[in-house]
Amino acid sequence: MTTADATTSTNTRPGATKTKLDWRLRSASALLLIQGIFMEGGVFIGFLVLAALGVSQQDAGTHFSFIVPFFQEHLFLMMIMSGIFGALRITGAIGVLRNKMWGYALSVINCVVTMVLMIFMLPAGIADGLLSGAALVLLLMVFYRGKSIT
Repeated sequence: MTTADATTSTNTRPGATKTKLDWRLRSASALLLIQGIFMEGGVFIGFLVLAALGVSQQDAGTHFSFIVPFFQEHLFLMMIMSGIFGALRITGAIGVLRNKMWGYALSVINCVVTMVLMIFMLPAGIADGLLSGAALVLLLMVFYRGKSIT
């Protein structure tokens, strides 16, 4: 994907160009920001609150249900990892909003990893899959545009 593919240029004055981001990139960034701030970041903030209140990991794990018992037993570690995922997801979304290829690549990697891991996080993984799946489709639509398979 080149910069010219993802943007349109309009001259506001001689020698100046204004860059407009493709609606699909803006939409994918919005989905990634929503997921990173509210879902991933919210879980990390929840960890900070639980830790400040002195709630034990075993007590906290009884109120959440995951398909894999390992996650119940190590809930605090998962909540910390959620903060890392959220920070990476927000960073990628900001990179996409700034029309940077590193942000695009980071966002695609985040979406693919989330799609792979969502099955282990049921039932919460359903929302992760919907947001990451939609963002991944939008990102791939921008990258491949109208190219044919053959």
